[in-house]
Amino acid sequence: MRKSRFTEQQIIGFLKQAESGLPVKEVCRQGGFSEPTFYKWRSKYGGMEADEARRLKDLEVENSRLKKLLAEAHLDLEALKVGFGVKR
Repeated sequence: MRKSRFTEQQIIGFLKQAESGLPVKEVCRQGGFSEPTFYKWRSKYGGMEADEARRLKDLEVENSRLKKLLAEAHLDLEALKVGFGVKR
């Protein structure tokens, strides 16, 4: 997954600028990103504070790690079934 040029705190700052009345086009121009990116961020981080966004990121990383562990466990089980000749 590609790493963003902006931190969660910066993204939330851009969103707060737009909420305070600055036009979205102006926020995007000043920040150097596109309007679709702004709206994607708004759908993901809208209404959050910086610490909540950090917690979301931590949970996403943990979820990814747990998914990898589960996939490895399923591969190990499948290898054991094949090794012992167990049919489904």
